[in-house]
Amino acid sequence: MSPQPETGLFEAPREPLFEPLHNEPARLEALPSDAPPPERRCKAHEPGAACLRAALQLCLTTGLGAGTARRLTGAFGCACATVSAPPPALQALLTPRVAHALLAPDAAREREIERALAWAGAPGQHLLCAADPRYPSTLAALADPPPVLYVRGDPAALSRPAMAIVGSRNASRDGLEIARSVASAFARAGIVVVSGLAAGIDSAAHQGALAAGGLTVGYIGTGADLIYPRAHRALAESVIAQGALVSELPLGSPAAAHHFPRRNRLIAAQASAVVVVQAARFSGSLITARLAAELGREVAVFPGSVHSPLSHGCHQLIREGAALVENAGDIAELLATALARSGDLAAGINAQPDAAPATRSPRAQPGNPAARQLLKALGWAPASASTLAQTSGLGGAEVAAALVDLELAGEVERLIDGRFQRVAQPTPGQPAGLPFPPPDPVALLASPTDRPV
Repeated sequence: MSPQPETGLFEAPREPLFEPLHNEPARLEALPSDAPPPERRCKAHEPGAACLRAALQLCLTTGLGAGTARRLTGAFGCACATVSAPPPALQALLTPRVAHALLAPDAAREREIERALAWAGAPGQHLLCAADPRYPSTLAALADPPPVLYVRGDPAALSRPAMAIVGSRNASRDGLEIARSVASAFARAGIVVVSGLAAGIDSAAHQGALAAGGLTVGYIGTGADLIYPRAHRALAESVIAQGALVSELPLGSPAAAHHFPRRNRLIAAQASAVVVVQAARFSGSLITARLAAELGREVAVFPGSVHSPLSHGCHQLIREGAALVENAGDIAELLATALARSGDLAAGINAQPDAAPATRSPRAQPGNPAARQLLKALGWAPASASTLAQTSGLGGAEVAAALVDLELAGEVERLIDGRFQRVAQPTPGQPAGLPFPPPDPVALLASPTDRPV
């Protein structure tokens, strides 16, 4: 994401980052873009199979995107009324091609509708349309809410107080530990941890919430019947068992580049605050942060080394107005403000964590004198082996051997560009994987007037 000198990321909305689903070709001239959201209850009858079938018809019609579906249901009252509206009324609001696609019989679409309804008949699999009371209000408030959500797991997890943790797929060990520990801390406090099931920071956030026994929700850029990346199949099953896996895409939809920005808007919408841990300058996490800011959510960013490419996107967000955070307490203050604003401050927050995390002692210093010398020369900025040889005065063979010792001891890690970076050590008695003191959920998520001094 390139810098914007005229206006900051958190000051004014911008043009959409992505095209609507199904390449929606035209705007609805007769309906303003700020039209009120449709009624949550079907006006024709109690929500049921007919409502869901109508919503599926909307989202499976070629050329009819989520934004157009929302404006149509706003105009006609609900999905049922939309698909049964007189042809002239629809043709007045849609291009001829899209109106014909919606009204004409479509055997392939009918097969997809039946396939989706059969999928939802399996235990733990749900289809939520806007008329369903389980459809989350945070997503319903979007300008382009998904007409149908495909949910595996517990739909109630989508309506609980939540925070999102996103970041690089190629995160460093420190970044992964930060994501896991932040997720664990807030999951123990009753906050749902939301992310995108991707490699790196996303998966670490889900793992942290799962390890703490909390709830986590994963939004995916494929159909709900597919898992991407495939290596995360076991993680996905754990997320389903301890939260929910959610997609707006039809069953069988493969991973595609344009699916993920749309997935990111759902992550931003459910969360009251979005935390970014390590992001390159053009990372998709910046899209999530930008969308969150435009939705009025809090955005928090962990800074990093100026030498690391994984810090450039984070620093760009901070320059544009995101909050710089260094620990869970900083995040909790932002989250408390967001939850108070939405009225969810006390909802679902445990008085005490279920269990205290295990503690660990600081790592022992390496016994190899060359390794100790190299560690001192490394400092906290990433460096190549050749640079370390120059700064430490050690020979090339000594540097190579010392780096192996330090990697095995967990003192340094090799970055994706081949350089080496020091790994933060815990202070005595600190919880494992937590690079800062654990928060007290009661104190941190209390209102400012109730927070202990």
